[in-house]
Amino acid sequence: MADSFQLEIVTPEKKVVDTAAAEVQIPGKNGYLGVLPGHAPLITELAVGEITYRTDGAQRRLAVAWGFAEVLPDKVTILAETAERPEEIDLERARKAKERAQQRLTSGDPNVDVERALNAVHKAETRLEVAGKGS
Repeated sequence: MADSFQLEIVTPEKKVVDTAAAEVQIPGKNGYLGVLPGHAPLITELAVGEITYRTDGAQRRLAVAWGFAEVLPDKVTILAETAERPEEIDLERARKAKERAQQRLTSGDPNVDVERALNAVHKAETRLEVAGKGS
């Protein structure tokens, strides 16, 4: 069995990752999914979360939000709405987004889309966590 697979992570704007990887952790809609070389084929919906992958003996991280992942025995393709490396994350913008979403949740306004506000909080927290860990 091979000791790596091809990992591609793509957003509508660009190809973020195109490398050989030994493993990847993907935030699926129903929880995190670990993938090793030779994994059974599957397709899953992405949630907001952190992708971690190991390549060249180093662990890398990305903050991602929504999309799909296709897993094949020798290739993993992730199509994400957003994917950011730690150094690409604007910490101040993420903090402000989290504050705004939390204010919407605590405003008492019956017109607030609670699910959308919770997703915004989770996305901002993920971005802050990934940025804080470095690359």
